Amino acid sequence: MTSLYKTLCLVSLPLLIYSCGDTKDLSGNYTLETSKPKNAVANGEEISFSIKAKKNYEIDSIVYVIDDKKLHKTTTIGDFTTKIQTPTLGRKKVSITIYLPNERINLKTTISVLNNKAPKIYGYKIVNRFPHQTDAYTQGLEFVGDTLYESTGKYRESKLRKVDYTTGDVLQEVALDNAYFAEGLTIYNDKIYQLTWKENTGFIYNLSDFKKIGTFTYNKSKEGWGLCNDGNNVYKSDGSSKIWTLDPNTLAEQHYIEPTNHKSVSKAFNELEFINGKIYANTYQVASIAIIDPTTGAIEGLIDLTSLPKEVQEGLDPQNEVLNGIAYKANEDRLFVTGKHWNTLFEIEIFEK
Repeated sequence: MTSLYKTLCLVSLPLLIYSCGDTKDLSGNYTLETSKPKNAVANGEEISFSIKAKKNYEIDSIVYVIDDKKLHKTTTIGDFTTKIQTPTLGRKKVSITIYLPNERINLKTTISVLNNKAPKIYGYKIVNRFPHQTDAYTQGLEFVGDTLYESTGKYRESKLRKVDYTTGDVLQEVALDNAYFAEGLTIYNDKIYQLTWKENTGFIYNLSDFKKIGTFTYNKSKEGWGLCNDGNNVYKSDGSSKIWTLDPNTLAEQHYIEPTNHKSVSKAFNELEFINGKIYANTYQVASIAIIDPTTGAIEGLIDLTSLPKEVQEGLDPQNEVLNGIAYKANEDRLFVTGKHWNTLFEIEIFEK
């Protein structure tokens, strides 16, 4: 029995069953059940897999695999209990292969490996308010020293801007072609990287003069949403449950985490900021910021900003003109947030509730 990936309240799973071989099809003879409702198990807890057979046939072996890692091999139909201990959280593919003398049956399903503790909840207080251009449909926000850089979205309105954060004045900007909807940005090695939403294209600019010097494409990630970097790696969200780590030179997707709390795998992370070893992420249409471990995907904290939209101008669309924009002024340890078309850039301090 393995130490990786023991309670049996059997729950039927949706599963894909297929067979191959040159004898009669026995795929309908076998079903798979687990001991966890909704297939969700906390990291470090046990789960049981149970194979049921309508009729017993001679079996050569049964092999259990989770995310391409072999867990267990047996020759007996029945139950297998294992402790789940994975380096990353989120959805994991389970494949159980039954080898018969002349046929192979595959039973497949997915389990969700959850964080084993609830996130800390943080409140906030407003420290300062600064003007913010209301034509800015904010998609990306990042400081370099004392200067704020902003990516604004919408078709025919998308721009890259350099901003004086104290006054809101736009110091420099470049407009994107009308065919592009700009999304998140990050600044790495004196270059600005800017995403577009559905156009499968990112742009690279010189930080000094906003001259476009290159492009990159998305190969595995679904869309372009948010970007940030830790000085060595670039991170990208795509609207799904995944945050990708990109090669800092080619911007190709290397691997991903799935931000996960103690109840579920989360999704729709929009603007990203890397702060003191963690990814801070807006969730689209939710007035909160998740604090995410970039190695495991664990959501370690949530900043509750529910009341913040009441501090900006009236008449905004609550479904679209939402909180989106996180910028950390590292040289002064200051945290700023804003939203799409908001008239205010807020400096905030957070505290644990």
